[in-house]
Amino acid sequence: MLLIALGANLPFADAPLAQTLHSAVEMLRQAGLSDLRLSPLYATPCFPPGAGPDYVNAAAAAPIPPGWDAARTLALLHRVEAEFGRTRETRWGMRTLDLDLIAFGATVAPDPATFAAWHDLDPARQRVETPDRLILPHPRMQDRAFVLVPLHDVAPDWVHPVSGQTVAAMLAAVPAADRAEVRPLSPDSALVKPV
Repeated sequence: MLLIALGANLPFADAPLAQTLHSAVEMLRQAGLSDLRLSPLYATPCFPPGAGPDYVNAAAAAPIPPGWDAARTLALLHRVEAEFGRTRETRWGMRTLDLDLIAFGATVAPDPATFAAWHDLDPARQRVETPDRLILPHPRMQDRAFVLVPLHDVAPDWVHPVSGQTVAAMLAAVPAADRAEVRPLSPDSALVKPV
């Protein structure tokens, strides 16, 4: 199973943020992830705090299509992001669409030592350093309620290949205050409408 985190906090072409996420998922389905399941949408505070408007976040899970690898999947995610005006200028900057490959089955990439180095990276360095290659599973997934809450909706029993923890167990370990910040998105929310 492959796991994707989705988010947006800037409108694209005056479309509501929720519409952007749904449109991106439809593009992914048409590109070969036909069995992709999407979580409900959530409103979450911008990360890091104060860096911009609040986000709409979700997660998706799909069986790995025959012949696909993580690099092909990441390239597809980047193509879809580009269709929605995503640019990569600032680490953790505001974005019209963010599609993160969180996990690709039990793959640990590029190797266990590199994964461990990024997983254990000092928080101060995380703000300024960006890996030059895909790290799988995402080295911060266990720390982020905005990833784990929606991921729990679509893949609660997925097992992290390094820690051995399920998504449900990782979510239970996140502080309650962090989990409470991830709120189900109501249909009348301003995040559903253009701003």
